[in-house]
Amino acid sequence: MNIKGSQAQPIVLLIDGHCNMCHGLAKFVIRRDKRAIFRFASLQSELGRRLLKEGGMREDTLETFVMVDNGKYFTKSTAALRIGRKLGAPWALAYPSIALPRFVRDRVYDFVARRRYRWFGHSESCLLPTPEMRSRFLD
Repeated sequence: MNIKGSQAQPIVLLIDGHCNMCHGLAKFVIRRDKRAIFRFASLQSELGRRLLKEGGMREDTLETFVMVDNGKYFTKSTAALRIGRKLGAPWALAYPSIALPRFVRDRVYDFVARRRYRWFGHSESCLLPTPEMRSRFLD
């Protein structure tokens, strides 16, 4: 899949396929994405590793999710805020916090990310999407 190019390209979210919190994020976004602009892939998948490499990121990056929008890569709090903005109100109301320095926003993100398996658990296999969700997953 070539994600660079026209604006009509979907926004790809790369998530940790074993993280229950990440599975919840995917379900959250899908339920609220009325325009169906988001697609998902596991960071651990072949496609996920390829996209990470294309974006100049380490292929073993699991401590963040990655948003690829029109060929641009966003991670951590920046990705989360951009997702909210794309989903619209009320989630877009958080976007002005993008004005905070990234190192401040990312400290909060990292605090949660380091504890996500302990708080939300993890599975030995990637999320198996429901038939309705399957069309939104790229791998």
